Amino acid sequence: MRTVVSIVGTAVGVLLIVFTVGLAHGMLHEHGRRDANINAEIMVRSSGTIGLGGNDPWVLPVSHAGELMTIPGVRAAVPIGQALDKSDGGFAMRFLDAIPYDEYAALSHIHIIQGERLTEGDQIIVDPIWIKERKAHLGSTLQIFERTFTVVGIYEPAGGARVKMPLATMQEHFSGSGHATSILVGCVDTNQQDRIAGLIKEKFPDDQLIMTRDLPELYASGVPALNVFLKVVIGVAAAISTLVILLAMYTTVTERTRQIGVLKSLGMSKSKIAWVIEQEALVVSFLGVVTGILLTLGASFAITHVSTLRVELEARWIGIAFLVGLLGGTVGALYPAIRAARQDAVEALGYE
Repeated sequence: MRTVVSIVGTAVGVLLIVFTVGLAHGMLHEHGRRDANINAEIMVRSSGTIGLGGNDPWVLPVSHAGELMTIPGVRAAVPIGQALDKSDGGFAMRFLDAIPYDEYAALSHIHIIQGERLTEGDQIIVDPIWIKERKAHLGSTLQIFERTFTVVGIYEPAGGARVKMPLATMQEHFSGSGHATSILVGCVDTNQQDRIAGLIKEKFPDDQLIMTRDLPELYASGVPALNVFLKVVIGVAAAISTLVILLAMYTTVTERTRQIGVLKSLGMSKSKIAWVIEQEALVVSFLGVVTGILLTLGASFAITHVSTLRVELEARWIGIAFLVGLLGGTVGALYPAIRAARQDAVEALGYE
C-alpha cells in the first residue's frame, strides 16, 4: 500500500506539470490560431507595446488606418480594440474584440448566420461554438465590464475572440475615443506580405508590426507571467515527488532495520546498502512517472471531448516531467539511504 501511494504521489506531480502546461499552451495557441484566422496578414500596434495579453494601450489613432491604406499592396486596414475581462466564474479571463463591423466583415469575410450585425451600444455577436458551450441563444445576456450586453447575432467563420462588440463601446469604456489597440492589415497578394510589411516599416518606423502567421507561438511566449507560473508548477511537482519518496523510503528503512543489520553482518558495504534503497526509489519513481503520463493522456482525452478546451501535450514537457519525477525520487531517497548505510550492525540486529 505504501508503494502504491508513493506511485500515485509521484504521478500527481507529473500530471501537475504536463497537464497544466498542456492546458495553458493549448488555450494560448488556440487563441493565437483564431487571431491568425482573420484574413489579415499584418497586425500594426503602437511603439512600445509589450506582450499579447489583451491589455494593450489605447494610443493608436484610428485615422492611422487611412494612412496605411496608402501603402501599395494594402487592400484593407481595420482598427480594432482587444481587451480582457473576467469570466463568469471570476477566475479565468475572457478575450474580447471590439470592431467596426462593416470594415471588419469586409476584411475577415465574417457574416451573420442568425440575428443581426453589430450597430452600437451594449451589443455583442458570438460564434456558434460559444453558443453551444454556454447553451445560449439570441437575446441571451453576458456581463462584461460590469455591464449587461445582449447577444444580437451569431457569426461565421470563427476568428479572433469569440465575443465581439462595437469598437465605439469599448473605446468609451477605456476612454480611448478615436483610438484603437491595433490595426489589422490585409494584403492584396498574401505572398507579398513580407515586402508590404517592409514598406510599412519604412514609411512608419515607429509602428510595431506582427505577422499574424506568427501569433500562435507569440501568444505562448508573449505572456510574461506564464513562464513564472510554469516554474512554480515544476517546483511544486518536484516537492511533491521528493516528499512522497522521502516518507516512503524513510519508513521502509525503519521497518527493515534488522534486515539491514543482517546484510551488514554478512559483509555488504555501505555504498551497496545505500544503492539498494536508491534502486527501490528509482523503480517507484519510474512507475509513478509512467502512471502520471497515462493519467495525463486520459484527462486530456476527456477534456477535449467534453469541452472546447485544448490540451497540447508537448514531448519537451513530458521529458521535463520525467526528469523531475526521477530526480525527485532520487533526492527523496538520499537521506533514508545514507541513514541505512550508517546503521551499526549490532544495534540493527537487536532492533525490534
